Amino acid sequence: MHIALSFNLKGESALVQDAAGEPPSEPPDSPPDDLYAEWDDIHTITAVAEALRTRHRVTLVEADLNAFETYRVLRPDLVFNIAEGLHGASREAQIPALLDMLDLPYTGSDPLTLGLCLDKRRTKEILTHHRVATPRFVVASSLNEIPARFTYPAMVKPILEGSSKGVTDKALVRNRRELVRQVRWVLETYRQPALIEEFLPGREFTVALLGNGADLRVLPIVEINFDSLPAGVNPIYSYEAKWLWDQEHDPLQIFACPAPLEPLLRRRIEELCKRAFNALGCRDWCRIDVRLDGRGLPQVIELNPLPGILPRPEQNSCFPKAARAAGLSYEELILAVADAAAGRLNLHAEPGGCRESRGLL
Repeated sequence: MHIALSFNLKGESALVQDAAGEPPSEPPDSPPDDLYAEWDDIHTITAVAEALRTRHRVTLVEADLNAFETYRVLRPDLVFNIAEGLHGASREAQIPALLDMLDLPYTGSDPLTLGLCLDKRRTKEILTHHRVATPRFVVASSLNEIPARFTYPAMVKPILEGSSKGVTDKALVRNRRELVRQVRWVLETYRQPALIEEFLPGREFTVALLGNGADLRVLPIVEINFDSLPAGVNPIYSYEAKWLWDQEHDPLQIFACPAPLEPLLRRRIEELCKRAFNALGCRDWCRIDVRLDGRGLPQVIELNPLPGILPRPEQNSCFPKAARAAGLSYEELILAVADAAAGRLNLHAEPGGCRESRGLL
C-alpha cells in the first residue's frame, strides 16, 4: 500500500518533502513551557516511517495548513495518523476530519472520538453513562464554580490537555486553599475549565489496547512505581515525572511491565479497559490510564487514542514498552496498527509489499 504518515514535528525542521516536492512549512520557534509537549520529535517520526517502509510505500505529510491540498493531490491508500494538532478543543480531530472530507482512510479513531477523549469532562460523562468506573468529578470554569465542599485529596487538571500538560506535582491538592490556588492557575495558564477529580489512593497502571472488535487485544499492563520518584513529591505521574525527572540519559526506574498482578485484578483491569475503549468508540489502538480506589478496584482516569510511541526503550514510552513485553518489536507494533486499520477498512496490501518511498527523511 501507499501510506502517508501524518505528523506534527517538535523542534528542528524535518528534511521532508510534500507530494509536490516542496519542503513543509517551518515548525514554530522554541516553544514556551509545555505548548508542544504532545508533538513528536524527528526520531519518532523517522522510526514510524522506517517501520512502515518495511512493507509499504511511504510519504510524509506534515499536519500544517498545506495538508488539505497535499492529501487532495496525493490520495494515498491509507494515512497513518499521529498528528496532535495545536489550536482548540478539536485539534486532535482536525486531520481525521479533513481526511473524512476527502474520503481518505486513516488509522485510529474518528474525529468525534478524538474530540471526546481529549475533553476529560466529556470522557467521564460518557464513561459514567456506560457505568464504566471513573473517579467522581466536577468542572470549574471560574473560581465561583469551585464546590464549597469536596473530598480531599483531589486532583486538578485542565480539561483539554494531554501528555500530562497542566498536571504538575501541585495538581494533587489537600485542602481548599490549595484547590483554589490550582484551579486559578489552570484557568489563567490554559484558559480553559479545570477538572476537579477525586484522588484514588491505590496503584496506577497504563493499559495499551490494539485491534478492533473480537480482535481487540490488551497488551501486558504497565504499572507506575511512584517509589522511584524524588523524595517528597506527590505519588502521581505528573508533568515533571514524565518530562523533567525522567530523561533518556538517566531514565527513572518507574515502570514495571508486565505489572505484578493477581489474575482476578488483571482480568478486571482488562475488561474495564475494553469497555472504556468501546464506550468511547475507539479504533485500532488506545492507551488507557487506570488507578485503584480505596477498595482496590480499578477506575478509568482517561483514554489516549493517540498514544505516545517514542521508539527507544530508554525513553520509557508506555505503549512501545507494553508491545515489547508482548513480544512485538517497534516495527511490528507500527505495522500492527496499520494492519488493524486495513482490516477494519477492508484494504489489501500490494503483493509482496513495496519499499519505494517519497518524502524521504
